Amino acid sequence: MKEFEGKTAVITGAASGIGYALAERFAQEKMNIVLADIEQDALESAVKKISDHGVEATGLKIDVMDKDAVSYLAEQSIKDFGHIHILCNNAGVASNVAGDGIWDLDASDWEWVLGVNFYGTLYGLESFVPHMIKHKEEGHILNTISLAGILPGEAIYGVSKHAALALSESLWQGLRKTKSKIGASVLCPGFVATNIIESDRNRPEHLPAKNKANFMLKKLAAKVLKRGKEPNEIADVTLDAIRKNKFYILPHTNYDDMIKERYSRILARTEPQEADMQEVLLGTLMSKKGEW
Repeated sequence: MKEFEGKTAVITGAASGIGYALAERFAQEKMNIVLADIEQDALESAVKKISDHGVEATGLKIDVMDKDAVSYLAEQSIKDFGHIHILCNNAGVASNVAGDGIWDLDASDWEWVLGVNFYGTLYGLESFVPHMIKHKEEGHILNTISLAGILPGEAIYGVSKHAALALSESLWQGLRKTKSKIGASVLCPGFVATNIIESDRNRPEHLPAKNKANFMLKKLAAKVLKRGKEPNEIADVTLDAIRKNKFYILPHTNYDDMIKERYSRILARTEPQEADMQEVLLGTLMSKKGEW
Protein backbone atom coordinates (compact mmCIF):
# COMPACT_ATOMS: atom_id res chain seq x y z
CA MET A 1 0.00 0.00 0.00
CA LYS A 2 1.56 3.27 -1.14
CA GLU A 3 -1.12 5.95 -0.89
CA PHE A 4 -2.67 6.87 2.48
CA GLU A 5 -4.16 10.36 2.26
CA GLY A 6 -7.96 10.45 2.42
CA LYS A 7 -8.22 6.73 3.19
CA THR A 8 -9.46 5.15 6.43
CA ALA A 9 -7.75 3.12 9.14
CA VAL A 10 -9.49 1.21 11.94
CA ILE A 11 -7.39 0.45 15.03
CA THR A 12 -8.34 -1.57 18.10
CA GLY A 13 -6.63 -0.90 21.41
CA ALA A 14 -6.14 2.60 20.03
CA ALA A 15 -6.44 4.73 23.17
CA SER A 16 -2.86 4.21 24.32
CA GLY A 17 0.48 2.56 23.59
CA ILE A 18 1.21 1.17 20.14
CA GLY A 19 -2.42 1.56 19.05
CA TYR A 20 -2.42 5.29 19.73
CA ALA A 21 1.01 5.71 18.11
CA LEU A 22 -0.30 3.99 14.98
CA ALA A 23 -3.36 6.26 14.95
CA GLU A 24 -1.15 9.33 15.23
CA ARG A 25 1.22 8.14 12.51
CA PHE A 26 -1.64 7.41 10.10
CA ALA A 27 -3.17 10.80 10.93
CA GLN A 28 0.12 12.42 9.92
CA GLU A 29 -0.44 10.74 6.55
CA LYS A 30 -3.88 12.46 6.43
CA MET A 31 -5.93 9.31 6.89
CA ASN A 32 -9.34 9.16 8.55
CA ILE A 33 -9.06 7.23 11.80
CA VAL A 34 -11.51 5.02 13.68
CA LEU A 35 -10.19 4.39 17.18
CA ALA A 36 -11.64 1.46 19.14
CA ASP A 37 -10.85 0.74 22.76
CA ILE A 38 -12.43 -0.66 25.91
CA GLU A 39 -11.49 2.38 28.06
CA GLN A 40 -14.00 5.19 27.44
CA ASP A 41 -12.16 8.12 29.06
CA ALA A 42 -8.82 7.31 27.44
CA LEU A 43 -10.60 6.79 24.11
CA GLU A 44 -12.27 10.21 24.20
CA SER A 45 -8.94 11.88 24.97
CA ALA A 46 -7.21 9.98 22.15
CA VAL A 47 -9.88 10.92 19.59
CA LYS A 48 -9.53 14.59 20.49
CA LYS A 49 -5.74 14.51 20.10
CA ILE A 50 -5.95 12.68 16.78
CA SER A 51 -8.57 15.16 15.52
CA ASP A 52 -6.10 17.96 16.27
CA HIS A 53 -4.04 16.65 13.33
CA GLY A 54 -6.78 17.99 11.04
CA VAL A 55 -8.24 14.61 10.08
CA GLU A 56 -11.62 12.96 10.67
CA ALA A 57 -11.44 10.78 13.77
CA THR A 58 -14.13 8.87 15.64
CA GLY A 59 -14.04 6.58 18.67
CA LEU A 60 -16.06 3.53 19.59
CA LYS A 61 -15.94 1.72 22.92
CA ILE A 62 -15.48 -1.91 21.88
CA ASP A 63 -14.66 -5.15 23.69
CA VAL A 64 -12.95 -7.26 21.02
CA MET A 65 -13.87 -10.44 22.93
CA ASP A 66 -17.44 -9.79 21.79
CA LYS A 67 -17.93 -10.86 18.17
CA ASP A 68 -21.09 -8.80 17.83
CA ALA A 69 -19.26 -5.72 19.10
CA VAL A 70 -16.50 -6.14 16.49
CA SER A 71 -19.15 -6.63 13.79
CA TYR A 72 -20.74 -3.37 14.96
CA LEU A 73 -17.34 -1.67 14.74
CA ALA A 74 -17.11 -2.72 11.09
CA GLU A 75 -20.66 -1.68 10.27
CA GLN A 76 -20.29 1.74 11.91
CA SER A 77 -16.86 2.38 10.38
CA ILE A 78 -18.15 1.59 6.90
CA LYS A 79 -21.24 3.72 7.50
CA ASP A 80 -19.16 6.71 8.61
CA PHE A 81 -16.32 6.53 6.10
CA GLY A 82 -17.25 4.18 3.26
CA HIS A 83 -14.30 2.00 2.34
CA ILE A 84 -11.91 0.78 5.04
CA HIS A 85 -8.31 0.49 3.85
CA ILE A 86 -6.20 -0.39 6.91
CA LEU A 87 -7.26 -2.66 9.76
CA CYS A 88 -5.03 -2.88 12.83
CA ASN A 89 -5.99 -5.72 15.17
CA ASN A 90 -3.90 -4.28 17.96
CA ALA A 91 -5.83 -4.83 21.21
CA GLY A 92 -4.01 -7.18 23.56
CA VAL A 93 -3.76 -8.19 27.22
CA ALA A 94 -1.27 -9.98 29.44
CA SER A 95 -2.19 -11.95 32.53
CA ASN A 96 -0.11 -11.68 35.71
CA VAL A 97 -1.42 -14.78 37.46
CA ALA A 98 1.09 -17.27 38.82
CA GLY A 99 1.19 -21.06 38.80
CA ASP A 100 3.67 -23.93 38.92
CA GLY A 101 2.86 -24.82 35.34
CA ILE A 102 0.48 -24.10 32.50
CA TRP A 103 -1.78 -26.88 33.83
CA ASP A 104 -2.37 -24.80 36.98
CA LEU A 105 -3.93 -21.82 35.23
CA ASP A 106 -7.67 -21.32 35.52
CA ALA A 107 -10.20 -21.49 32.71
CA SER A 108 -11.05 -17.82 33.29
CA ASP A 109 -7.43 -16.86 32.51
CA TRP A 110 -7.52 -18.81 29.25
CA GLU A 111 -10.88 -17.36 28.25
CA TRP A 112 -9.80 -13.78 28.86
CA VAL A 113 -6.33 -13.79 27.26
CA LEU A 114 -7.28 -15.96 24.28
CA GLY A 115 -10.52 -14.02 23.98
CA VAL A 116 -8.68 -10.75 23.41
CA ASN A 117 -5.40 -11.80 21.79
CA PHE A 118 -6.64 -14.56 19.49
CA TYR A 119 -10.40 -14.30 19.08
CA GLY A 120 -10.30 -10.51 19.01
CA THR A 121 -7.98 -10.76 16.01
CA LEU A 122 -10.10 -13.46 14.37
CA TYR A 123 -13.29 -11.42 14.82
CA GLY A 124 -11.57 -8.42 13.25
CA LEU A 125 -10.64 -10.45 10.19
CA GLU A 126 -14.10 -11.96 9.87
CA SER A 127 -15.76 -8.55 10.16
CA PHE A 128 -13.52 -6.46 7.89
CA VAL A 129 -11.71 -8.64 5.33
CA PRO A 130 -14.73 -9.45 3.10
CA HIS A 131 -15.49 -5.73 2.81
CA MET A 132 -11.85 -4.84 2.13
CA ILE A 133 -11.60 -7.43 -0.64
CA LYS A 134 -14.95 -6.46 -2.13
CA HIS A 135 -14.19 -2.77 -2.62
CA LYS A 136 -11.10 -3.77 -4.65
CA GLU A 137 -8.92 -0.88 -3.51
CA GLU A 138 -5.45 -1.29 -2.05
CA GLY A 139 -5.41 -1.98 1.67
CA HIS A 140 -3.49 -3.59 4.49
CA ILE A 141 -4.14 -5.64 7.62
CA LEU A 142 -1.80 -5.38 10.58
CA ASN A 143 -2.01 -7.85 13.47
CA THR A 144 -0.01 -6.93 16.57
CA ILE A 145 1.57 -10.18 17.74
CA SER A 146 4.76 -9.70 19.87
CA LEU A 147 8.00 -11.64 19.84
CA ALA A 148 6.16 -13.92 22.28
CA GLY A 149 4.51 -15.35 19.17
CA ILE A 150 7.88 -16.42 17.75
CA LEU A 151 10.05 -17.29 20.74
CA PRO A 152 9.43 -20.32 23.02
CA GLY A 153 5.93 -20.34 24.50
CA GLU A 154 5.54 -18.66 27.89
CA ALA A 155 2.21 -19.33 29.63
CA ILE A 156 -1.11 -18.14 28.22
CA TYR A 157 0.23 -14.95 26.64
CA GLY A 158 2.74 -16.89 24.56
CA VAL A 159 0.15 -19.47 23.56
CA SER A 160 -2.27 -16.74 22.45
CA LYS A 161 0.39 -14.96 20.41
CA HIS A 162 1.63 -18.14 18.71
CA ALA A 163 -1.99 -18.83 17.74
CA ALA A 164 -2.46 -15.28 16.44
CA LEU A 165 0.72 -15.58 14.36
CA ALA A 166 -0.48 -18.83 12.77
CA LEU A 167 -3.84 -17.15 12.08
CA SER A 168 -2.04 -14.24 10.41
CA GLU A 169 0.09 -16.50 8.23
CA SER A 170 -3.10 -18.26 7.13
CA LEU A 171 -4.60 -14.85 6.35
CA TRP A 172 -1.61 -14.00 4.15
CA GLN A 173 -1.98 -17.28 2.26
CA GLY A 174 -5.69 -16.67 1.71
CA LEU A 175 -5.17 -13.14 0.43
CA ARG A 176 -2.65 -14.43 -2.11
CA LYS A 177 -4.94 -17.21 -3.30
CA THR A 178 -7.78 -14.74 -3.90
CA LYS A 179 -5.37 -12.33 -5.66
CA SER A 180 -6.66 -9.44 -3.60
CA LYS A 181 -5.02 -6.04 -3.32
CA ILE A 182 -4.87 -6.39 0.45
CA GLY A 183 -1.48 -6.80 2.11
CA ALA A 184 -0.89 -8.27 5.56
CA SER A 185 1.73 -7.87 8.28
CA VAL A 186 2.47 -9.10 11.78
CA LEU A 187 4.02 -6.65 14.20
CA CYS A 188 6.30 -8.58 16.56
CA PRO A 189 8.04 -6.15 18.93
CA GLY A 190 10.00 -6.93 22.05
CA PHE A 191 9.61 -4.64 25.07
CA VAL A 192 7.80 -1.38 24.33
CA ALA A 193 7.00 1.44 26.76
CA THR A 194 3.28 0.69 27.14
CA ASN A 195 0.96 -0.12 30.03
CA ILE A 196 0.13 -3.69 28.94
CA ILE A 197 1.43 -4.96 32.29
CA GLU A 198 -1.63 -3.24 33.82
CA SER A 199 -4.06 -5.22 31.65
CA ASP A 200 -5.92 -6.47 34.72
CA ARG A 201 -7.59 -3.05 34.98
CA ASN A 202 -9.77 -4.10 32.05
CA ARG A 203 -10.33 -7.71 33.02
CA PRO A 204 -14.04 -8.62 32.73
CA GLU A 205 -15.87 -9.00 36.04
CA HIS A 206 -17.33 -12.33 34.92
CA LEU A 207 -13.80 -13.74 34.43
CA PRO A 208 -12.11 -13.00 37.78
CA ALA A 209 -8.57 -14.20 38.45
CA LYS A 210 -8.66 -17.21 40.78
CA ASN A 211 -4.89 -17.64 41.06
CA LYS A 212 -2.64 -15.14 42.86
CA ALA A 213 -0.80 -12.55 40.80
CA ASN A 214 2.99 -12.72 40.59
CA PHE A 215 3.61 -9.21 41.92
CA MET A 216 7.41 -9.50 41.87
CA LEU A 217 7.42 -10.44 38.19
CA LYS A 218 4.88 -7.70 37.43
CA LYS A 219 7.03 -5.06 39.15
CA LEU A 220 10.12 -6.21 37.28
CA ALA A 221 8.25 -6.21 33.96
CA ALA A 222 6.97 -2.68 34.59
CA LYS A 223 10.56 -1.45 35.00
CA VAL A 224 11.64 -3.19 31.81
CA LEU A 225 8.74 -1.80 29.78
CA LYS A 226 9.72 1.75 30.77
CA ARG A 227 13.13 1.07 29.22
CA GLY A 228 11.66 -0.34 26.01
CA LYS A 229 11.31 1.31 22.64
CA GLU A 230 8.84 4.18 22.41
CA PRO A 231 5.51 3.43 20.69
CA ASN A 232 6.04 6.17 18.10
CA GLU A 233 9.28 4.47 17.04
CA ILE A 234 7.37 1.23 16.55
CA ALA A 235 4.73 3.10 14.53
CA ASP A 236 7.37 4.59 12.21
CA VAL A 237 8.87 1.16 11.52
CA THR A 238 5.40 -0.26 10.94
CA LEU A 239 4.36 2.39 8.42
CA ASP A 240 7.55 1.79 6.46
CA ALA A 241 6.87 -1.97 6.45
CA ILE A 242 3.31 -1.42 5.21
CA ARG A 243 4.63 0.74 2.35
CA LYS A 244 7.05 -2.06 1.41
CA ASN A 245 4.42 -4.79 1.96
CA LYS A 246 6.59 -6.69 4.45
CA PHE A 247 4.84 -9.45 6.38
CA TYR A 248 7.15 -9.91 9.37
CA ILE A 249 7.87 -6.67 11.27
CA LEU A 250 10.50 -7.20 13.98
CA PRO A 251 11.65 -3.81 15.35
CA HIS A 252 13.94 -5.34 18.02
CA THR A 253 17.04 -6.87 16.40
CA ASN A 254 18.51 -7.94 19.76
CA TYR A 255 16.34 -11.05 19.72
CA ASP A 256 17.52 -12.30 16.32
CA ASP A 257 19.93 -14.83 17.81
CA MET A 258 17.18 -16.22 20.07
CA ILE A 259 14.91 -16.64 17.05
CA LYS A 260 17.66 -18.44 15.13
CA GLU A 261 18.26 -20.65 18.16
CA ARG A 262 14.59 -21.61 18.30
CA TYR A 263 14.45 -22.78 14.70
CA SER A 264 17.84 -24.47 14.83
CA ARG A 265 16.53 -26.55 17.74
CA ILE A 266 13.41 -27.44 15.78
CA LEU A 267 15.48 -28.58 12.79
CA ALA A 268 17.84 -30.45 15.12
CA ARG A 269 14.77 -32.21 16.54
CA THR A 270 15.85 -31.58 20.14
CA GLU A 271 13.97 -29.46 22.70
CA PRO A 272 12.95 -25.79 23.14
CA GLN A 273 15.04 -23.19 24.90
CA GLU A 274 14.04 -22.65 28.50
CA ALA A 275 11.63 -19.73 28.79
CA ASP A 276 12.61 -18.06 32.06
CA MET A 277 10.81 -14.71 31.96
CA GLN A 278 12.42 -13.44 35.15
CA GLU A 279 15.88 -14.12 33.73
CA VAL A 280 14.98 -12.33 30.50
CA LEU A 281 13.67 -9.31 32.41
CA LEU A 282 16.77 -9.07 34.60
CA GLY A 283 19.02 -9.32 31.54
CA THR A 284 17.05 -6.58 29.82
CA LEU A 285 17.41 -4.23 32.78
CA MET A 286 21.18 -4.57 32.43
CA SER A 287 21.11 -3.63 28.74
CA LYS A 288 21.16 -0.15 27.24
CA LYS A 289 17.88 1.76 27.24
CA GLY A 290 15.80 1.28 24.10
CA GLU A 291 17.63 -1.80 22.80
CA TRP A 292 14.81 -4.07 23.90
